[in-house]
Amino acid sequence: MKPITIIPIAIFAALVVIFGLYLWQVGPGGKDISQLPSAMIDKPVPQFKLPPILGRKDGLTTSDLKGKVSLINVWASWCPPCRAEHPILMTLARDGVTIFGINIRDKPKNAKRFLDLLGNPYARIGADTKGRVSIDLGVYGYPETFFIDAKGRIRYRHVGSISPGQLDSIIRPLLKELEG
Repeated sequence: MKPITIIPIAIFAALVVIFGLYLWQVGPGGKDISQLPSAMIDKPVPQFKLPPILGRKDGLTTSDLKGKVSLINVWASWCPPCRAEHPILMTLARDGVTIFGINIRDKPKNAKRFLDLLGNPYARIGADTKGRVSIDLGVYGYPETFFIDAKGRIRYRHVGSISPGQLDSIIRPLLKELEG
């Protein structure tokens, strides 16, 4: 082989090795981002004011989060785990849990269609079109759900979709504890 053709092959092989090491680290027994601690726990929710999504009249602001225990759910219509989690959110809303939504980097018509089709569990929804509020919250991926106490402080963060098992083993006990 000519030296010029060996260089791209060597670069490709190095990238394959690096990617393989990454997968080995995050695979079974590797690092799980849902276990990474959040620097936001026990801190006030960052100040924000988001416009409403298409078809809704009220957006979402930090002041909406004070006075009662609530959840903030960061979601998008293009997110398969968000769709999988949605029936759990509908159940929580029917049970009287106040859930606020932050729709992240979504096309307005797609977010509206998602809620029209699957139902709307949110008391209010803000459109985070640039992802700034999600960054301020320290969101790692979607969906992500934050538990907010009555004083507007973040008390817990759940990364990924909430499963039916987690609803009873984690979510409901935490809500009960926060409501005191």
